[in-house]
Amino acid sequence: MASEVEMSAELEQIEGEIRDHFRALANGFQKLDKIKDPNRQTKQLEELTGKMRECKRLIKEFDREIKDEESGNPAEINRQLNEKKQSMIKELNSYVALRKTYTSSLGNKRVELFDMGAGGSDPTVESNIQMASTMSNQELINAGMKTMDETDQAIERSKQVVEQTVEVGTQTAVSLKGQTDQMGRIVNELDTIQFSIKKASQLVKEIGRQVATDKCIMAFLFLIVCGVIAIIIVKIVNPSNKNIRDIPGLAPPAPTSRRLLSVTPMGAFH
Repeated sequence: MASEVEMSAELEQIEGEIRDHFRALANGFQKLDKIKDPNRQTKQLEELTGKMRECKRLIKEFDREIKDEESGNPAEINRQLNEKKQSMIKELNSYVALRKTYTSSLGNKRVELFDMGAGGSDPTVESNIQMASTMSNQELINAGMKTMDETDQAIERSKQVVEQTVEVGTQTAVSLKGQTDQMGRIVNELDTIQFSIKKASQLVKEIGRQVATDKCIMAFLFLIVCGVIAIIIVKIVNPSNKNIRDIPGLAPPAPTSRRLLSVTPMGAFH
């Protein structure tokens, strides 16, 4: 039996969610019989329609999982899984037909075939709008399968767009990482330059202090030389000036007393 087929955890989870929605749909239609207010009936039908849309999405996801696992499963398992999918589609279409019956009883003579993603202006959708009383179960199944195929194509296009978006995001992330690394290197270089400028500033200050000290020494020596030159000039111009001490080596030579020898005339005798 199809219900006893061995399935993966993903398929079991999806089937469980579909079964939960089917139970909710069954309970919802039972409650709908007890509602007498047309407005409340319309609201209840809208809620049930939302659950049917969710069931259709889950059935499409169930079908995609079957296709993904098809290559690794035996042919018998794949056949049973497809039968299970067809069974769920039939059950969903029965709820769709039931919804159309209630909608027709509320005064809607024309109802729209259950469709998730197509717009009302699509010619394909317009061609699928039929009277509920003229559609058999097989026609509902065929129309549902066709709509599911169209939805599957739309989903595949959406997946391609998502993959392209992810690729662009990855490239952007790589580019941002490269720019971040480059900014880190620039910051390190700026820190090195700042340290070099600080050391150079300290060196310039030290050199400035040394130059200032050398200038002071040179000025002091210049004053000493000027003083010595001034004294020399004064001594040369006015050597008799006693107010200026003699500079060693520049004073005039002291007068020497010459000792005269008395010569006694020859032949003189005392």
